Amino acid sequence: MRKKIVAGNWKMNTTVAEGALLAKQICFLAREMETSAEIIVSPPFTHLESVGRILKEEKSHVALAAQNCASTESGAYTGEVSVNMLKELSCKYVILGHSERREYYGETNEILLKKINLVLAAGLHPIYCVGEKLEERESNRHFEVVASQIKEVLYKLRGVELANVVVAYEPVWAIGTGKTATSDQAEEMHAYIRRVIADKFSSYADQTPVLYGGSCKPSNAKELFAMENVDGGLIGGASLIAQDFAAIIKSF
Repeated sequence: MRKKIVAGNWKMNTTVAEGALLAKQICFLAREMETSAEIIVSPPFTHLESVGRILKEEKSHVALAAQNCASTESGAYTGEVSVNMLKELSCKYVILGHSERREYYGETNEILLKKINLVLAAGLHPIYCVGEKLEERESNRHFEVVASQIKEVLYKLRGVELANVVVAYEPVWAIGTGKTATSDQAEEMHAYIRRVIADKFSSYADQTPVLYGGSCKPSNAKELFAMENVDGGLIGGASLIAQDFAAIIKSF
């Protein structure tokens, strides 16, 4: 069976103190529930040390993720954070290629391939985001766009490397807009992603977790997670409220 994952992406939200409180609340709720899903939290860079310490102190099974990393190992890159710095802070995962990084910061597939290679070389797991904008879906190019994001990055890996990658599908038109892909739309794209992966890595496609990342919340998580090819969620706003995040985790 593929791993089930619920990952909370806090984005640029919470102060360090607020993040610490949220982490403690999530740890408490995680202990109270029975779930086979892996739980991940991804706070801002400034919170990683304190949140990581809390996860350990609470003897939590919650894993720590960073929201990004540099495309180089080290050097004169003011403001960047290297993957080795993240590894030292006990990060297990790194989110890469989020639509906001692609759109606002010009991250290309070429840059993201460099980042993925660095993350894998450090023994960490990339959560690689793919997805189409509204105009791309309306012009019936959504499959083409997502296939390109997979082929130009994941096809450059070896199968044994792909085994350490998580894919997250983000319909960009459904992030922070209140819109959500229907469960059928999500399933259609997730199944397509798996087929594209299978065209290159036939023996790994069925093992690769594919998460849904477009306005997943307690009210729709159960329906989305019931889909055959939806293996969990990359959760934005709902991950900032511990009870909502826990409700999503319980949706499996």
